[in-house]
Amino acid sequence: MPARVLEFDWPDRVVIGTVGHPGARTFYLQVRAGAEIVSISLEKLQSALLAEKVDEVLDQLITVEGNRFSVPVSTPVELVDNDELESVQEHFRAGAIGIGWDPTTAQIIIEALPIAGDDDDSLEGDTAAESEKLLVRMPVGTARAFTRRTREVVGAGRPLCTLCGYPMDPDDHICTLPES
Repeated sequence: MPARVLEFDWPDRVVIGTVGHPGARTFYLQVRAGAEIVSISLEKLQSALLAEKVDEVLDQLITVEGNRFSVPVSTPVELVDNDELESVQEHFRAGAIGIGWDPTTAQIIIEALPIAGDDDDSLEGDTAAESEKLLVRMPVGTARAFTRRTREVVGAGRPLCTLCGYPMDPDDHICTLPES
């Protein structure tokens, strides 16, 4: 069955946010256009790598001679988004994530697919939901704001122990010093 594409071209909002407390957070990529909101869950590492790779694409575009895309070097102040996630209903858990560039519209493209095998339990003939994929196209300024926020969200986790370097839980921390 063909995948149902959840497509957002020039969305009103594209952010990474979390639900839960540090140490037990679930990361979400949330996209909104008008009243339509899609939230897919990601791992913390996927979120960090997504921001890193989007920044790499933007930085490469700046170096292109005769660049006509006006890629901002930093986040445009008017695009900073520090608001909480909106109503979160998980559509799927992201597996593979692809990043691209569309020079015809000067947009960064993010494509997210569900983890392979999520539908393995469904039997042929069941009324199981068809598979989905998320396709987001966002302008370069929005992409810079997206990466800035994502880095802040990822970095807002549990503090690291200054002795062992492992995350500290708010209630208790057993420091495991490296052996010498």
